[in-house]
Amino acid sequence: MGTIRAMAAAVHGGSRGRQVAYGVTVALTIAVVAVEFLHASVLLIFALTSLALIGLAWVLGQATESLGAHAGPRIGGILNATFGNAAELIITIFALSAGLTTVVKASIIGSIIGNVLFVLGASLLLGGLKNGTQSFSATIAGVNASMLAIVAVALSLPTIFALTIDGPSPTTLSIEVAVVMFVLYVLYLTFIFRSPEGQATGGEMHEPQFGKVASLVVLLAATAAVAYVSEAFVGAVEPMTEEIGLSELFVGVIIVPVVGNIAEHIVGVQIAYKNQMDFSMGISLGSSIQVALLVTPILVFLGPLLGHPLRLTFTPLELGALAAAVIITGFVALDGRSNWLEGAMLIGVYLIAALAFFFS
Repeated sequence: MGTIRAMAAAVHGGSRGRQVAYGVTVALTIAVVAVEFLHASVLLIFALTSLALIGLAWVLGQATESLGAHAGPRIGGILNATFGNAAELIITIFALSAGLTTVVKASIIGSIIGNVLFVLGASLLLGGLKNGTQSFSATIAGVNASMLAIVAVALSLPTIFALTIDGPSPTTLSIEVAVVMFVLYVLYLTFIFRSPEGQATGGEMHEPQFGKVASLVVLLAATAAVAYVSEAFVGAVEPMTEEIGLSELFVGVIIVPVVGNIAEHIVGVQIAYKNQMDFSMGISLGSSIQVALLVTPILVFLGPLLGHPLRLTFTPLELGALAAAVIITGFVALDGRSNWLEGAMLIGVYLIAALAFFFS
């Protein structure tokens, strides 16, 4: 929790808060190297790698934002859209390489429902308690909700196909669906960046923390560190689940998305608390769409190359949770207004889903 508090402090604490967060992240990364070298217990490795990845995901975001500020608002927006889920993508690539396809597929569903139920719910709850009824662009929120509905269809049909029809391999269908999803992501970005309302969802451009070269160096260094720590994290997942009795499904749906995205989640909630709902919803819903339409196709394309093809076939529990998240989010986005009770309801649905996955 100390790392999480440091990340939160860095959002409002200026350069001093950021320096503390950077220091904590570096210390945790060094600690991961040490426990790996000493062959420490699986639980210790899992705990330290999780905390280190939280910090490194935040550093990646800071470096991307800084590089984007040098490149200008439009290129900066594309950079943030592309690298927003970089940490989670790297984690899942290592998990896929290790053959943990259950964890990878569960993390896709977990990221989507975590963003639209828990993160958006916390944003609406805290923002509504402080500011009362809040408003946002119904146009952009409607586009996001519609895109999430398409995501639900795209992720459900390969499963239905595999269960009911004798035909082409589910792997072939998954690759073809992934191509369509990637094209939709490009069209989605085009719409968002060309829309006047979409420009508002990007939030304010801040002064870059680093110079242009330094931003690139930090980005590359953080990416390399995430890759190293992710390998250790993935290596600890299977023995850890056996030791404490957690299922790989629960780890993928709940733990991996939290580790990869918690710093971004904290920012989204804090922005809603400051009554900037367009920006906040852009973070929560946009991140879900990015995972579905960009991260998922990349993983499907890489699967055969890594020797573990990723079929977009999911359990009924996963698809049920996804459908519930999409339907409820659609209702919330309809009128362009939100309140704290809607946030509490979203969080309630997420907790119910988390309990179901825990006991699965």
